[in-house]
Amino acid sequence: MASQVQSFADFPEDVQLSIISFLLPAELSSFACTSRRSASLCSSTALWNAMLNRRWGSKTLVRRWTATSALPFRRLYKVLDAWDALLGFWRRIGQGTAAGTPPLVFFEFGTSFISGSCVYPSPDAGSYAVVKSPFLWLGLASHGEPVSFRFEFPEDASKSTTDSGVSESDLVPVNVSFVGSKHFVVEENRSFYAESPDTEILGTSPPDQLMSEIYQHFANRTSPGGDRASRRQRQRKRRERERLGRMRWEAEHFVKIGSFGPTPSRPLQGLWKGICEDMRLDFFLVTYDDIGGITCRRVGDSGEPFSSYSPVFWTSNTTFIEPPFSREEQDIYESREHIRPVAMDRTDKHMEVVSRILCINSSYDLVLPDLSGSSGDPRNVEGRIWEYKDGTFGFGFLRNNSIIDLKHITLNGRILDTVEHCSNASSS
Repeated sequence: MASQVQSFADFPEDVQLSIISFLLPAELSSFACTSRRSASLCSSTALWNAMLNRRWGSKTLVRRWTATSALPFRRLYKVLDAWDALLGFWRRIGQGTAAGTPPLVFFEFGTSFISGSCVYPSPDAGSYAVVKSPFLWLGLASHGEPVSFRFEFPEDASKSTTDSGVSESDLVPVNVSFVGSKHFVVEENRSFYAESPDTEILGTSPPDQLMSEIYQHFANRTSPGGDRASRRQRQRKRRERERLGRMRWEAEHFVKIGSFGPTPSRPLQGLWKGICEDMRLDFFLVTYDDIGGITCRRVGDSGEPFSSYSPVFWTSNTTFIEPPFSREEQDIYESREHIRPVAMDRTDKHMEVVSRILCINSSYDLVLPDLSGSSGDPRNVEGRIWEYKDGTFGFGFLRNNSIIDLKHITLNGRILDTVEHCSNASSS
């Protein structure tokens, strides 16, 4: 007897919901148009809860998002879908930005929020440590409305690693707006300071639940209750600033760093950190172009000449020199000193850990052509990349006697060797 083929409608409802939870929202909308039964399934709270957990359950606590706000699951999915595009690294663009605006921002999920942190090289000489300080906070108010706050510090966060914590006066309401998928803008939310008829300021402080999580996340030693008298004073000052029409800063623009990690076909790609000849840590972004070339740029402060996204080396020929290496190449490598933290052994890199070598050119001939061509010596611009067996690499130029070894900034979505700005605590 031939077995009967069941239709989708014959399955139990929980099985139907489990199946359609794999659909994308656009596909779900199309499916909802097929019948009244389909429309009912697609509006099910259980369905959207399953979709939320399937997509973000491993990154954040979905229950915390739903427990602390009145936002329906379907709208919560839409909010998280928009904010999900923030995850990863972003680079500041534009001139004339306010002091303390970070050159790099890294977004990640928290328990029931998304936080954006400034990422700076540590100011300590000869260290691979990375300073991580709060910059943006995106969460939900108790009534379900998305809210965003920018952290404002009295001085450059990269230099204030011993600050006692985040206070309520450091939080400024902002709007985070996307321009396409790889560009966002941060602007002060002036409408957040609306006044009620009894002259009390509405919304000058973040919601209590949100403030509590902010304090917990950044290990702030200040009580969320704070000094209520000083809070009222800060509110009056904020109201006065609004009456005078003074904005704290101009709009800040950031663009996405799409590929901040290496791949098998592009082993040098991504964001890296390395200690330079002045023993200061720098960040480097290595990118591959569409015609096979490689460019390395320094990601730094726009206030310093040739440091903001300035080129370091480039090559149009990505053919590696494979082992065994010639005596000349061995001499070029072994005659150079690795720039590393003082605590590290400077003699532990030997030729056998180099897996292959790539010839590069200094970017002096791109940004300072008169200087690079003044001597006519190709050694002024010629250099090497030494790719190591552990997946990292170092680079140096024939005119110098040093190698800058580059290390990973992130591993499995976490920033390595961080020094938290507020708590001043290291983690790996």
